[in-house]
Order: sequence, then C-alpha cells, then structure tokens
Amino acid sequence: MSSEHNFSASNTGGAAGNNPAGTPLPPSFGEPRPRTLPLLTTMGQQLPAGPVQGVEEAEPADYSDTFYGQIGGHETFAKIIHVFYQGVAADPLLRAMYPEEDLGPAERRMLMFIEQYWGGPRTYLEERGHPRLRMRHVPFAVTPEARDHWLAAMRKGVDAAELSPLHEATLWDYLERAAHSLVNSA
Repeated sequence: MSSEHNFSASNTGGAAGNNPAGTPLPPSFGEPRPRTLPLLTTMGQQLPAGPVQGVEEAEPADYSDTFYGQIGGHETFAKIIHVFYQGVAADPLLRAMYPEEDLGPAERRMLMFIEQYWGGPRTYLEERGHPRLRMRHVPFAVTPEARDHWLAAMRKGVDAAELSPLHEATLWDYLERAAHSLVNSA
C-alpha cells in the first residue's frame, strides 16, 4: 500500500461504482484507520492485530506508530477510563444507565473499545464485534443533560492522563463528537 490512503469501496460496504476515482473512503471499524495527526507515524502500514486469545505472541505488538502508542498505550487509556468510571459511579444520572451492580465489566468494555479505536489491540472486535454505538445506547435516554454529565466525567479522566496539548485536543474532539452523536432523547 502506498503512503496515500487508498481505501476500496468494500471497506464501507458500498459498491465500487459509488466511489469516484481517487476519492478515499474511510475503513470499517476494526480495519486499519488512517492516521489523523501529522505525528511520528508510518503511513500505509497495517496496525498490529493485537493478541489473539489462547495464542501467545513471540513478541509484544508494537503500537508506537499509533495514537494509542504515542500517548502511553494501555496504562494511559486504563487511567482515563478508570477515572471516568469513578465519575460514573458518583453521578446518579449516569449510574442509573448501568444495570450491572459492578461497573467493572462496563469499564473493561469501554477500555477495549477506546483502545482499539485509537490503534491499540483489537480485543473489542474479537470479543464483541462491531461497536454499533448508537444501537447499544438506544435502550437508554441519552439526553443533553446526560451527555453533559458524561463529558464532565470523561473530562476528569482525560485530565488525569496529563496528555500533551495536541494529543489532548485530538482525543477530546473525538469524545465530544461521540457524546453529541449519541443523544437520542430531548
């Protein structure tokens, strides 16, 4: 693959005829993502597939050319998500959206999702398939107030990671857009 993003129509489920020549199409979830920042990356390389359960790797996967790796990998994302879930546990509006007595499984699912989204291990896809975020949130009344509470809890998580300004802005932009997209109730 060249250093330019060359995505086929099959990556989006569309027909090849719907893609004018030269128009890049984004990949589907779980496929390598184009880099979004002019950071120290190697364009056009496949992202590491991550560990496969039950199979030991000869060497650990190298995520250094991904956003995931650049901000510290698992430890950084685990900190962000753990601090976020501490906020969820303390917020009656958010806590009511989690039917499980223990928030641990929800914390693990979100950690797997966010790590994969940013170029880390593909554990989420292997265990749960496509994230279908909007579909998974339909049973809950995600109001603008709930979104704001979610963002406040997530803000604490992101701040706890003490990211560089560029990485923080990139991550926060995504989180804000994702939170706004999941509002499904007035």
